Amino acid sequence: MTIATFIALLPALLGIAGAEPAEERVRTLVVQDQILIRVPVRPRQLPTPLQWVERKGPKCIASSAIRGATLSGPEQVDFLLFDRRRVRARLDNNCPALDFYAGFYLNPDDQRICAGRDAIRSRIGGSCMIDRFRELVPRLKR
Repeated sequence: MTIATFIALLPALLGIAGAEPAEERVRTLVVQDQILIRVPVRPRQLPTPLQWVERKGPKCIASSAIRGATLSGPEQVDFLLFDRRRVRARLDNNCPALDFYAGFYLNPDDQRICAGRDAIRSRIGGSCMIDRFRELVPRLKR
């Protein structure tokens, strides 16, 4: 093996060649007849002149409608949907959302994610039940 070949393979050996792309999409995986949906978490954005106001949300959302997610607080995850809506998933008590920075998995039984029934699973093994969904409506800050 030449030195040039070794240098070219060094990132792969160190594990940095597999870094995730900046624009990652929601992926559906089938593992032993079980459907898993991997949802990437986007980093928090800079402060904007918008304020998100919570309204009554749906009981369930279609898993195919999820475009991504962002962490919005210590016990909540905001789902970004393809129709440009945001739905906040409030997690059970004592379940910090901090474990979901690297993304998370959903395991829907019927292609829907439902509050009180489904859980989100972190990539490091933790699991949190979704307590309820709240629809988010943008308002200009005053």
